[in-house]
Amino acid sequence: MPALTPGRYHLLLTTGGRPVQHGWWWSEDVARDKFRDWVGLYDGSMPGARVTLSDEGTGDVLDDWPREG
Repeated sequence: MPALTPGRYHLLLTTGGRPVQHGWWWSEDVARDKFRDWVGLYDGSMPGARVTLSDEGTGDVLDDWPREG
């Protein structure tokens, strides 16, 4: 039986700098949909929430919320 490996696209929810929830997907489109879902779920309901989508293959942050600016 092959070992299970997480997907390339990693979604991380943190609050106060601590991880609360993780998710991994092989499809970037699915991961981006989940990113939008998580932002909608935690916007205003979890003080200090931060959602980050990264590409584990390249190490790049693809999106984050809330956006600095």
